[in-house]
Amino acid sequence: MIDEKLLSILVCPVSKAPLQYHAETNELFCKASGLAYPIRDDIPVMIEAEARALTQEEKEALA
Repeated sequence: MIDEKLLSILVCPVSKAPLQYHAETNELFCKASGLAYPIRDDIPVMIEAEARALTQEEKEALA
């Protein structure tokens, strides 16, 4: 679980858009850039090279 206060200030480093937490994958999703940032040891890894592309299904779920 990620702290709500932290989530409210984090933005995607690529698009500068807000992020959404997804507990199932323990990642932060960005609708604008289509990237998912991992959370490791309760620390969001906000590095583009560490992010993965969202699947089409994940993108549709964000819409």
